[in-house]
Amino acid sequence: MTENAALAGTRPRRGVGATLPDFPWDSLSEVKARAAAHPDGIVDLSVGTPVDPIADVVRRGLDGGAGFPGYPATAGTADLRDAAAAALTRRYGSTPLDGAQILPVIGTKEAIASIVSLLGFGPGDEIVIPEVAYPTYEVGVLLAGATPVRADSTVALGPSRPGAIFLNSPSNPTGKVLGVDHLRKVVAWARERGTIVISDECYLGLAWDAEAVSILDPRVCDDDVSGLVAVHSLSKISNLAGYRAGFLAGDRELIGELLAVRKHAGLIVPFPVQSAMVAALGDDEHVADQRERYCARRTALSTAVRHAGFRIDHSEAGLYLWATRGEPCRDTVAWLAELGILAAPGEFYGPAGAQHVRIALTATDERIAAAVARLTQTVAPGA
Repeated sequence: MTENAALAGTRPRRGVGATLPDFPWDSLSEVKARAAAHPDGIVDLSVGTPVDPIADVVRRGLDGGAGFPGYPATAGTADLRDAAAAALTRRYGSTPLDGAQILPVIGTKEAIASIVSLLGFGPGDEIVIPEVAYPTYEVGVLLAGATPVRADSTVALGPSRPGAIFLNSPSNPTGKVLGVDHLRKVVAWARERGTIVISDECYLGLAWDAEAVSILDPRVCDDDVSGLVAVHSLSKISNLAGYRAGFLAGDRELIGELLAVRKHAGLIVPFPVQSAMVAALGDDEHVADQRERYCARRTALSTAVRHAGFRIDHSEAGLYLWATRGEPCRDTVAWLAELGILAAPGEFYGPAGAQHVRIALTATDERIAAAVARLTQTVAPGA
């Protein structure tokens, strides 16, 4: 390690970085080491990182774009924009969109972290995030200098007029799904106040026990996408986390505003990745195959988790089990680590997650089977 690298971890953060929380997963190093000491090795279920092969059709798409020597367009190719719009309607029943309503992004975490700033919000603006939420929503608000407000109900927000509201259905971490009626109420509430709705729909294609609905579904928006931006990722459904492949869709003016700023900042999806995205968005077979893999892992793991004395809340969709033993989440994480299993403490996602852990389905069949065996061999409390 260089001297500069060694000093980087101790140097005080300056500017906007000083307002950010510590990166949550850094706090798991000790408990991760304990889990890794298990004789049969660690089963890391703390992150939602895909582990399965990338479909051949997608790899061919990547290869087909590898010879392009110039700068790609920030707006993406026409083929990519058309493929994304078509996939939204075909897969999720979204209101038909045209290419000007699609904007590719360099992974949706980057997009979520920057969208509040790029839309011009800052000090004095309130931005609503879910009560239990993916940490990057709060980070993006803080980066903009705005104020995050945690709320799951527009009723709780009363007459306030926030600049934007983040939705996440299916939710990370809880797997909760918001129905048509709930989403309609949010859209109506937001439009009365001129509030932008940013809907993170990265897990929309992974619903198990409930219908997951897009904010762009005509049952929700009445074929009017004004004030609405949906966030979509290929990381989960197509195993493209390493490609950093996602896109925004919705309100034409908002997409145009985001495009204008991103052009100035040079936020461009590499051309080979754009080519791979076209292939992935045009092929539904590999998506169905991946769903089946996750479905089988979910069935096995949820049964074992309940056997070990956990209660699973929500988790109707997505890639996680939101589970509790009715104790502080760090105690649960430590207990699982003794079994060689690493989970994410619910407190990562807000104070309301203090007694839950998030257990990911994103491990190989062999590692999921190892976790199932260890959990099944335990005696549940009170048994």
